[in-house]
Amino acid sequence: MANMQLTKTPMAEQDPQVRNQNFLEVAQGYTLEEAMNEAKRCIHCKNPACVSGCPVGIPIPEFLDQVAQGNIAAAYEILSNANALPAISGRVCPQENQCEGKCVRGIKGEPVAIGRVERFVADWAAQQGVANTATAPKNGRKVAVIGSGPAGLTCAGELARMGYSVTVFEAFHLPGGVLTYGIPEFRLPKAIVAREVANLEKMGVEIQLNMVIGKVLTIPELFDMGYESVFIGSGAGLPMFMKIPGESLVGVYSANEYLTRINLMKAYQPDSETPILHNRKVAVVGGGNVAMDAARCAKRLG
Repeated sequence: MANMQLTKTPMAEQDPQVRNQNFLEVAQGYTLEEAMNEAKRCIHCKNPACVSGCPVGIPIPEFLDQVAQGNIAAAYEILSNANALPAISGRVCPQENQCEGKCVRGIKGEPVAIGRVERFVADWAAQQGVANTATAPKNGRKVAVIGSGPAGLTCAGELARMGYSVTVFEAFHLPGGVLTYGIPEFRLPKAIVAREVANLEKMGVEIQLNMVIGKVLTIPELFDMGYESVFIGSGAGLPMFMKIPGESLVGVYSANEYLTRINLMKAYQPDSETPILHNRKVAVVGGGNVAMDAARCAKRLG
């Protein structure tokens, strides 16, 4: 029988007055009992709108049903067959506009906390040493993926699962793209990103770092090397400025630079080789996810 509580099962998190002084993950995740309780809130609609709201078409009612029964291994298999990066999407995917935004339970209360349950299942699998690395037999065909952000990693995982030999070329010295350089540690720990990348490598995906395609290698050269297709997932790239006076003054950062220096280069640490300015007063222009990440980083920097 479905759990008809109107609100999501609460999830533990760091106290605001503690977390505003550290870069540790804010949300602490569900326990098994909490995940099962939340999964039971799914009423298993005949036409599940949550699935249509999911960009990768995860069979959400099926994996929630397994969690509700306590079959977490089965839930992980369902989830990971459809999604190459479940621990990441469970944390940072905009569920409120996608699966949860379509959830029928949200009409007269709060939607099922699909993202929180997804995160629990992925973290449980990692703690148990379980990784879904099943792939079809190798088909002898090679694909190059440019960029190791969420698009590139997802593409690589899907192709590897179908038997293709995939090489990911990343310009930076660490894989993950915006997951590594853009999203702060307190929202997405970099150990989680590294773990998901390692799972892709177990599936046979090769990751080549410090490879600026167009400089180190050209796309024609990739074809000459035997790659039959090239997927370009090179990311957001350069920042957009407003073309107003003062943009080039000392102390003015683009969000790209500010977050990259903090997240990728650990500029918030006192012994950082590339420390970032610690200003008493900070103005953030913009109010989207990136702006809020910058604001929260600035708060933690004092």
